[in-house]
Amino acid sequence: MKFEGTKEYVATEDLTVAVNAAVALERPLLVKGEPGTGKTELARQVADALGLRMIEWNIKSTTKAQQGLYEYDAVSRLRDSQLGDERVHDISNYIKRGKLWEAFESDEKVVLLIDEIDKADIEFPNDLLQELDKMEFHVYETGQTIRAKQRPIMIITSNNEKELPDAFLRRCFFHYIRFPDADTMKKIVEVHHPGIKEQLLTTALTQFYEIRDMAGLKKKPSTSEVLDWLKLLLAEDMDPADLKRDGVNALPKLHGALLKNEQDVHLFERLAFMARSGR
Repeated sequence: MKFEGTKEYVATEDLTVAVNAAVALERPLLVKGEPGTGKTELARQVADALGLRMIEWNIKSTTKAQQGLYEYDAVSRLRDSQLGDERVHDISNYIKRGKLWEAFESDEKVVLLIDEIDKADIEFPNDLLQELDKMEFHVYETGQTIRAKQRPIMIITSNNEKELPDAFLRRCFFHYIRFPDADTMKKIVEVHHPGIKEQLLTTALTQFYEIRDMAGLKKKPSTSEVLDWLKLLLAEDMDPADLKRDGVNALPKLHGALLKNEQDVHLFERLAFMARSGR
């Protein structure tokens, strides 16, 4: 069971090594990197490449680790007892299974994605330590112990918004997805926009990397944003000459696909103003 990338996903050698190492060690793969570098998509592509079902647990700021195991709906049970509903005699009717339970009870190996774990509070990762180690948990209301029938391939993503606890990190195989260099980016673009003209692609990517390298930029445009930008350039049938910028027009064409806050737009406007003033 080896992952080597897919036709839809350009995986660098170090990334494929990390995925396969985590699978061999039966450890969760913790993937960090800038937003928009394909961390979430990696889990989907691993599942597709290995022919496995994927279970996705999207983490929010309000998500608790317990929700991944199960939730007991005591309020509904109380209401049903007041109404004389026969369901109240079986407490399991009020147990809502979480994503980990779903993954653990699967007869076949699955890919479990825990997406953006750093959105939750700092205790969230610590609250999953035993489940990651033993691949089991206890349901106190029913007395059951839920054990994984097949150890899932677990991929956990983080945008590096907060530090994760050391005890959690020790249990993971770690990989940081570096931002693609120009050659890798060309391969990624070819997957999404096959047949794009070489001169347009070279001009656009040169401009894109110049923008990313600009000092003072609050949010650097990501891989997903350059793909959106190129899609717009193709839809507008632009050629390399249309992308030319000068001191008067410092903003890139269709800049709303690349620049996502007013501070960065103002940065380009100030550069244009300074260029005009210097004439």
